[in-house]
Amino acid sequence: MTTLMTYAGPEEPNALVTRTGGLPLAPEGTAWPTCVECEGPMQFLAQLLLDGQARPLRGDGGRAELVMAVFMCQTDPGMCDAWSPTGGANASFLFPVDGLTPMTAPEVDDPETVLLGACHAVRPVESPQETYGDAYEEWVRADGREPGHLLGQLGGRPDWLQADETPSCPGCGRGMELAAQLEEGPDHTTNMNFGGCGAAYAFVCGPCRGSAFLWQC
Repeated sequence: MTTLMTYAGPEEPNALVTRTGGLPLAPEGTAWPTCVECEGPMQFLAQLLLDGQARPLRGDGGRAELVMAVFMCQTDPGMCDAWSPTGGANASFLFPVDGLTPMTAPEVDDPETVLLGACHAVRPVESPQETYGDAYEEWVRADGREPGHLLGQLGGRPDWLQADETPSCPGCGRGMELAAQLEEGPDHTTNMNFGGCGAAYAFVCGPCRGSAFLWQC
């Protein structure tokens, strides 16, 4: 079984839901992350609701206890190693769900370097296919569906475009679990930039409350 993330139309930018774009929710006073390479503010990509074990909610009525927020540098696309889980040009955070407030985006010349041009709602859809690749192919073959409206998967096994890059948790040393695999988005004018037709991978370690992010193309 694979849980697909499908496009469900526009979403409120500060909604406490799994979404791409909008404003990140974080504890009051949380600093907007900056790239260690260029020192510019990062772009907010996505928010994922997780349970108390840091597993993604799949629309089955589970209670959200954690929020994952994912960022990457887009100050000068291609110049910083935003694809790397350890390069310092992307960032991911796990926050307890209670008491979160919308972060204030930094003032920059080009607002789309810190915020995506659209906020997209996510509808989880269960597929009987065991792998994301097979579930993807089955979903896009259905009549009337646009490939860009498939936003990724929640949990499951990564469908790597290149070699397996599952990160190890710096706290316990174990391999992290996939929280979500993300596609670039439904509209090229507001898409996330994973190198053009790439995919991104958000990982968590539930026991250590650790997280990591990377992408491939």
